[in-house]
Amino acid sequence: MKVSLVKEMRAVDRRAGEEYGLPEVVLMENAGRQTAAAMVSLLGSVRGKTICVLAGSGNNGGDAFAAARYLYNEGAVLKVFLTGNPDHIKASPSIMKQTLTVMGIAVHGLAGDRDMDRLRLALRFADGVLDGILGTGFRGTLRPIVRQAVELVNAAGKPVLAIDIPSGVEADTGAVSDVAVRAAKTIALGLPKPGHLLGQGAIYAGELTVDSIGIPRQLLEDEAILQACIDDGLAAALLPVRPRTAHKGTCGRILIVAGSRGMTGAAALCTEASLRVGCGIATLAVPESQQPILAVKLTEAMTVPVPEQEPGVLGGSEALKVLMPLVEGYDAVLVGPGLGRAQVTGELVKALVREADKPLILDADAIYALRGAPEILREAKHVPILTPHLGEMAGLLGLSVADLREDLAGIARDAAAEYHAVFVLKSECTLVAFPDGRVYFTTKGNAGMATAGAGDVLAGTIAGLMKQAAEGMAPVLGVYLHGLAGDLAYQEKAEGLLAGDILAKLPEARRRLQAHSLPYKQAHSLPYNKKHDENE
Repeated sequence: MKVSLVKEMRAVDRRAGEEYGLPEVVLMENAGRQTAAAMVSLLGSVRGKTICVLAGSGNNGGDAFAAARYLYNEGAVLKVFLTGNPDHIKASPSIMKQTLTVMGIAVHGLAGDRDMDRLRLALRFADGVLDGILGTGFRGTLRPIVRQAVELVNAAGKPVLAIDIPSGVEADTGAVSDVAVRAAKTIALGLPKPGHLLGQGAIYAGELTVDSIGIPRQLLEDEAILQACIDDGLAAALLPVRPRTAHKGTCGRILIVAGSRGMTGAAALCTEASLRVGCGIATLAVPESQQPILAVKLTEAMTVPVPEQEPGVLGGSEALKVLMPLVEGYDAVLVGPGLGRAQVTGELVKALVREADKPLILDADAIYALRGAPEILREAKHVPILTPHLGEMAGLLGLSVADLREDLAGIARDAAAEYHAVFVLKSECTLVAFPDGRVYFTTKGNAGMATAGAGDVLAGTIAGLMKQAAEGMAPVLGVYLHGLAGDLAYQEKAEGLLAGDILAKLPEARRRLQAHSLPYKQAHSLPYNKKHDENE
């Protein structure tokens, strides 16, 4: 499913009218009907129940007025409030409001203390609240009247259904600069927006449902919309079906440069993750003093001792002399998990970025090595993949985490284009940004995955898929499988899960998606796997 920016959704609405003959008022009617159905779902039934409806003067308010009519017809008792200026109400919302008036349903204004007292009383006795105050066009801070109304709604503690986006949330970013409605459920109209998935927006939105409201599928799937959710269908299209002629070479040869004294666990986790996700051969290059430890930890992987400049620390020309010939024998190279932050290690990372003629996945300490100097990424011979968490991304770009959070998707997209790299930005909603402007948002994962080593497992998962996934899409498939494995582990371990629990569930995650993948590929005439060649 696509994820639309505000400007993209406006273009879709406009084209629905101009190209398909669906005027604004028809889409508003559809939105009202589906919103009313969502309220029935939220409350179980609305017959005899009191619904407090708050509507603005824009199209979001029109959706609320239309929904109010359907709720009334279902037997609800309505208390309807207009938070905007009645003289500024738009044409289509005005039609919906006038219909309520003809039906004998009062629409109260909100202009002063007495009006606020009426709203406070209505909320006190309400069974549910419909938020149609502000739509996806909102940015900045709330007007005083609207702010007061939002605070009353939140204080009432009643189940709230938000239309399209909770009032006070910025739809493109999920930012909340003032206050916002805390919804139990949000019905996204047409397509989800980044603000439903990111930051505080995801918290304020509550349970998210999406309804097309009758917009033609061609518009909702338009290639001009560059964002998408990494859902089951997309992941299924990317997952290879391994042919009977496959061998370990056709499934991918991965070199991993990782580990340092005291950080052997990170190296082990990412290496095993690459194998658990189906990579054919994984070789771990480690500081020579740490090689015996990792040889014991990893039975199925090969380990290569690399010269050290000091015990347990990679770096220096001798290390590079060993690594560069190794690189040539592999399909991709993962650099960074547990590598350490010594200056000599950082110089080694920079040399690998500049000189390695294979796709690179840069994680953790490899990203730290480029801190404040991301322009080095442009010197890579292949488009590198970086897997930073928010702190690492902020350090790389010279920002604060707060600055980054103001627009996660936009900043990641801009960085991907500027430095010609793929960014897998890890957060409560991990996203993948490509240099061509595409951004993918995960639909999997949980709070239990906030544990040390989870990022190492993700890096290894992506590396292990580099030869297997559809061209260039290993980061997207890797994020999905990692999140699904985390969800499977959470069912058993809840918040007590460890990175190793995620790792252990990777084969099951792949198996579950594989079961979904083959019928999907057959139905959509997708190739099982273009990349396998039995002569490789």
